[in-house]
Amino acid sequence: MPRRYWWLPGGITAGLLLAVGLGPLIALLSQAPLAATPLWQDPYLRQVVIFSLGQAALSTGLSLLLALPVSRALHRRRFAGRSLLLKLFGLSQVLPVIIALFGLVAVHGHGGWLARLLSSLGLSLPQYLYGLSGIVLAHLFFNVPLAARWWLQSLERLPANQWRLAEQLGLASWSLFHHLEWPALRAQLPALAGLIFMLCFTSFATVMALGGGPGATTLEVAIYQALRYDFDLQAAGQLALWQLLLSGLILLLHHRWPSEPPQLKVSDHYRRQDGARLGARLHDGASLALVALLYLPPLLAILLSGLRPELWRALASPRLWHSTGQSLLIGTLAASLALGLTLLLLISSRHLRLRLGRRHWAQGLESLGNLILVLPSAVLSTGLFILLMPFTDVFGLGLYLVVLINALASLPYTLRTLQPAMEAVAHRYDRLADSLGLAGLARLTRLEWPLLRPALGRAFALAMILSLGDLGAIALFGSGELQTLPWLLYQQLGSYRLNEAAATALLLLALCLALLGILERGIGGKDADCR
Repeated sequence: MPRRYWWLPGGITAGLLLAVGLGPLIALLSQAPLAATPLWQDPYLRQVVIFSLGQAALSTGLSLLLALPVSRALHRRRFAGRSLLLKLFGLSQVLPVIIALFGLVAVHGHGGWLARLLSSLGLSLPQYLYGLSGIVLAHLFFNVPLAARWWLQSLERLPANQWRLAEQLGLASWSLFHHLEWPALRAQLPALAGLIFMLCFTSFATVMALGGGPGATTLEVAIYQALRYDFDLQAAGQLALWQLLLSGLILLLHHRWPSEPPQLKVSDHYRRQDGARLGARLHDGASLALVALLYLPPLLAILLSGLRPELWRALASPRLWHSTGQSLLIGTLAASLALGLTLLLLISSRHLRLRLGRRHWAQGLESLGNLILVLPSAVLSTGLFILLMPFTDVFGLGLYLVVLINALASLPYTLRTLQPAMEAVAHRYDRLADSLGLAGLARLTRLEWPLLRPALGRAFALAMILSLGDLGAIALFGSGELQTLPWLLYQQLGSYRLNEAAATALLLLALCLALLGILERGIGGKDADCR
């Protein structure tokens, strides 16, 4: 394509994204004339909003509170299994939510590991897995490892000479924390807290599975219930608009601070000497033991619950393999669409940034890929449902709508993965390519493809795994013919068919891990980073 048409890929993609965003938004406004009613005049809406914000705030505060001593312990301790623990912490960012929920049920639920252990001791386990306590527990499972890794990287970035100076001054543990560690951690606190709050506020699968009744319902789950159970379009539209308003406000506050985790500088690492005292060893040991008891048993339960004699009988279910095929089809289509939209946006934004010097215009174009952050999947799904319902069978288009929503949900991650790589390639080789006359297909095959393969492999694998684990879109548009593994697992857990659920969870986990390695290596080549 001639360079004078640099605007065409990004322009077409921007128009498509704006149409997909504005159409559902207009549909919501047309169906929710009462959305401007003050919040305090609707008791149900007020309760849902308060619970949505309250559980997110509580989950965020507890996640940060637990992650703080864990990050300090990981920074000053070297022990067998530390690297494995950090890799398992990283798994929490790609593990489908519904699989983690199965692990939590297997450990904490009625008849789970803890219940059987206490029963053998003549004790009973209080029911805490459903309702607010269960929702917070699930959020801690995901967000404590995330925050601990993030803060650990902040500590690793501190220069070694600062640690040496603190050691020479004989600073005690509290003084070290106050003068050295806390300033580094505090710098990342607003962005980290904002990220975790948004993840908890927009949590759908966790609340739908563990909510436990009307008193523990968030806006996204209330939207789903209004559409699928009551078919109340006006209520769904009103709830969706409130979700849009609050999500937009949270996103604006979050973007006041940088949201990228700090980069680790291993070469400047200094082995601390302040952990030799008994108090420090006990503190670090208790912190690591607590996070291990929170995080590792559910992972182990997913593996052990699936590897039982009943596994083979459950794997023979035609419904399981039908759902597997649907999941792979949706995941492949959604990842391909997400990657295509990402590349089209970045081709134009890269030209704006590097060749025309219009960085703000480039950032504005790329920000359209973050549409799903402003219009969460529940809001987008509701708007599409209302928009298309008068003209067609919405459930007949369920496959295409699920693919579209999953692709949009993956765009922020594929953009974040590919943008630095594409900009670096152009910044370094653009003039060389022009001097050699490389353009169009020749430039793509000889220059861009070999250098971008690792990033493309990571982006495609991440988008496909996110789509495989999605429960939000399929919960609204799914039907008897359109089922995925997460939706099947949710139904099995809801009807207490735990043996079948164990096989489904194990298959979904194995599928995600296999695809992560295969796609990164297959697309990314031998230089792909499969961490």
